[in-house]
Amino acid sequence: MKRIARFFVNVKKEMQKVRWPSRKEMVKFSTATIAVICFFMVFFSCLDGILALVEKVFS
Repeated sequence: MKRIARFFVNVKKEMQKVRWPSRKEMVKFSTATIAVICFFMVFFSCLDGILALVEKVFS
């Protein structure tokens, strides 16, 4: 039981060391993530369409 209590005390200490992002940083990071996801969504959709056309031509 002592080990579990010590674990949670250590977790609390470590969480106090964490530098949490500001609201502005979080919006910037989220926007970048969504932009990258959208880019790859369009890229792979186009690639899929091209490969489907190639498959139609050769089959």
